[in-house]
Amino acid sequence: MRTRIVLIEDEKDIVELVAYNFRKEGFELESYTRGGEGLEHLRRRSADLLLLDIMLPDLDGFEICRRLRADERLKNLPVIFLTAKGQEIDRVLGLEMGADDYVVKPFSPRELVARVKAVLRRRVTTEEKPDVVDIGELHLDVRTQEVTVRGGAVDLSTLEFKLLHFLASHPRLIFSRDRLLDEVWGRDRFVTPRTVDVHIRRLREKVEARASHPHLIQTVRGSGYRFMPEPSEAA
Repeated sequence: MRTRIVLIEDEKDIVELVAYNFRKEGFELESYTRGGEGLEHLRRRSADLLLLDIMLPDLDGFEICRRLRADERLKNLPVIFLTAKGQEIDRVLGLEMGADDYVVKPFSPRELVARVKAVLRRRVTTEEKPDVVDIGELHLDVRTQEVTVRGGAVDLSTLEFKLLHFLASHPRLIFSRDRLLDEVWGRDRFVTPRTVDVHIRRLREKVEARASHPHLIQTVRGSGYRFMPEPSEAA
């Protein structure tokens, strides 16, 4: 699995240091120097964790964190502040804003990697998905494993149900095949990313009005899949 990290940081040297160390550890890392640009990216494509500087040239880190926590789709995104503001009041404010951790510059790259791994481990064990999903044409109930689309009942296998539930619980967010394998099949799986394609095809045959022109479960070329609650031209 390639865990996706987004870094919003305007100091070039720090971006290069973090990128080098995280990629060496097997993470996928994308960086942005402006807060607004990074925030817009997160709204288009999911990440596993955000490393966030506080002092940025446009939106500061506190405001970005506040907007993330107010966004239903991004409110559970793990956030670690990465900042030169090391006074106690700043650390307290950052944690009260909803950050998961707070790392003060200058920092050890190895310690930062270790903290990221610790936050990700905590989130894996605590993240919850809703028991009932009502979104657009879809109604899904985990308690009974019942699914209806456009008012008609749909019969799904357990894996198909879990895959649809995960995607529909995170509408509009894009997930890679590896991420879907980890979330649905589990980390101790013995299947390939192509398995996801097979199950997506079967899901489309059951829940789409036209499986050959899907609008609920969309392919994002080069990135993975996303669930869209309404018809869209993008696929």
